[in-house]
Amino acid sequence: MTIQAWNADIEQEARNYQNTLTKPQGSLGLLEDIACWFAARQGKYIPDKLVPHITIFAADHGVTDEGISAFPSVVTTEMLKNFSHGGAAINVLAKQADATLAIVDVGVLLDTQNIQGITHAKVRAGTANLKIEPAMTTDECAQAIQVGRQEAKKAIANGANILIAGDMGIGNTTASACLICLFTQHKPQDIVGSGTGIDAKTQAHKVDVVQQTLRRIQNQGIQAEAYLAQVGGLEIAAITGFYLEAAEQGIPILLDGFITTAAALAAQQYEVNIQQWMLASHQSQEQGHTLALKKLQLSPLLNLQLRLGEGSGAALALPLLQSAIALHREMATFESANVSDKDPI
Repeated sequence: MTIQAWNADIEQEARNYQNTLTKPQGSLGLLEDIACWFAARQGKYIPDKLVPHITIFAADHGVTDEGISAFPSVVTTEMLKNFSHGGAAINVLAKQADATLAIVDVGVLLDTQNIQGITHAKVRAGTANLKIEPAMTTDECAQAIQVGRQEAKKAIANGANILIAGDMGIGNTTASACLICLFTQHKPQDIVGSGTGIDAKTQAHKVDVVQQTLRRIQNQGIQAEAYLAQVGGLEIAAITGFYLEAAEQGIPILLDGFITTAAALAAQQYEVNIQQWMLASHQSQEQGHTLALKKLQLSPLLNLQLRLGEGSGAALALPLLQSAIALHREMATFESANVSDKDPI
């Protein structure tokens, strides 16, 4: 299955309609572009209000054995409990944005069966140490992608018309840095950031781990289609599938930060034009995020110096998107409001 094509004719119709609203043409700036972007993808010159859904995919990473994180792997499981109790940032933001929220264990190291309110879809209990061996097998990678696809299908069947993926996994900024380096051809020094808040010494070590990982892959002649299995986390693979399913069904995607953008680059290996269905919610504080977004030819809507993950930046951008569509839908036209339009020149 291939991705849906967006409707350029409808986009132009939406832009023409924007010019009839009671405001100077172009005075709402990017908000006008956003409304027209959704019009083209919904196939309606006046797009529907957004019905957002957020899925957080959680998994652990064997590369934490290298001491690249400020937190131990057990925090992944502890955060799943926090999500299930409604105590995390994304719980607050999803509620505020009127977005439904799902939590999926696709590869957490510890047993999570006793945690209520999450989807148990574990492919394996954490990945292998990507520095010395493939993070997972190609079959495991395919299974994780399928988990993401199934979650997207469920959300769309329940009425969602915009999808957000969030992530939870100690060590996943290292996996994401590897992917971004591989897909953009940038050096680790340009991509690796502070992740969970590591100090300068640990960050330098993290750069070295990524360098050694890239060397392992290059020495073995591994090709781009295998990168996700080689270094990606199970949650990153699941997010890749989540994005692929959304684009194939014609549902817009709102990217979060560093990890989800690494997954977007992975998805681009399967569908080269998938970024046409993506909006970038924000600019992460992770230094490599800018370069990853540039590769996707996407511009972030916000820059709040975030590096939390969980889908938090995307959730924060939702009210902005809703406002853009509401203005397009609900403003009066010059004709309906009996307001004089500007004189033609």
